[in-house]
Amino acid sequence: MKRIVEQSDVADILLRALDGQRLTVDDGVRLFESEDLLGIGAVANVIRTRINGRATRYIVNRHINYTDICKNRCRFCAFSRSEGDPDAYVMTIDEIAAKARSEWDRLRFTELHIVGGLHPTLPLSYYTDMLSALKTRLPSVHIQAFTAVEIAHIAGIADMSVRDTLIALREAGLGSLPGGGAEVFSPRVRSIVCPQKMAGSEWLDVMRQAHQLGIYSNATMLYGHVETCRERVEHMAALRDLQDEALANGANSGRFLAFIPLKFHATNTDLEALASPMSAMDDLKVYAVSRLMLDNIPHIKVFWIMLGVKLAQVALSFGADDFDGTVVEEKITHRAGATTPQGLTVAEIRRLVQETGTVAAERDTLYNDV
Repeated sequence: MKRIVEQSDVADILLRALDGQRLTVDDGVRLFESEDLLGIGAVANVIRTRINGRATRYIVNRHINYTDICKNRCRFCAFSRSEGDPDAYVMTIDEIAAKARSEWDRLRFTELHIVGGLHPTLPLSYYTDMLSALKTRLPSVHIQAFTAVEIAHIAGIADMSVRDTLIALREAGLGSLPGGGAEVFSPRVRSIVCPQKMAGSEWLDVMRQAHQLGIYSNATMLYGHVETCRERVEHMAALRDLQDEALANGANSGRFLAFIPLKFHATNTDLEALASPMSAMDDLKVYAVSRLMLDNIPHIKVFWIMLGVKLAQVALSFGADDFDGTVVEEKITHRAGATTPQGLTVAEIRRLVQETGTVAAERDTLYNDV
């Protein structure tokens, strides 16, 4: 390892990372600009092993996308529809509950992951009734639902504060928040890819309020469109700063459990002509730099749906330690041209993980062993 690091053009940064020192934004930019993918990846793998050992965690989960109707119609999104579109849909509470229950009988999943579009008229009661119905039928299942963008939207529809909305949802059965909707926080990027979406600072504030209530969450970054390397690293630094706040608030505070880089899929979006070509080496560097920059977020999750199963395996040696889960059904990325499976079985996940030389370990949403 010492020889690998000393030969690197970013040796000074890698040595500081190995020494446990916090990297700066400028450090992160230099890592992205370096051609030493193997050196950066090797150090990221060392840090991954220090934090999480040789275990690669996965979860038995089920995704549900309750509506594709969205008032924002972000330019990067192939999933969203407007009311009246022939393939627009809204699931009823009974449909959601029946779908979840039928799959639970087969899979015995421990988590429901629920996200959807920003429907312009669905009331707060739709969301609370959904959660209550699911908890009644599946009381042992953790419900991770509604991105920060959805939370703010629901609060606006209900004319309530974000805090009170979070409390109402938690009382109905909400367990934690997914990390979607973050995209890249840069105002320049958002003005191009999602001009109608909340500002990055607003996304962070929703998560801040959730953490203050003791609600855990994840965080994401959508990469490979119009963002620069510096904008990626500044995004990571903003998440790191918010995690510092959460950790300073003590054991009862919520916090980020995992960071999930999301590879942009341009097919069927307004950004097909603008998207940056991303090689497999570029993808792996995103994971490695994420692990080195985010020293206070314990897990780096690889979403195999977006990255591809084979490259997801490789990412487990470049800083990632979580293979996500069974998923079962995924609509958002597949409408944007993803060719990955809709889901994987537990046996398939365990085999894929074991092929990487790491140890497959089932977890729940909060990273307790199962």
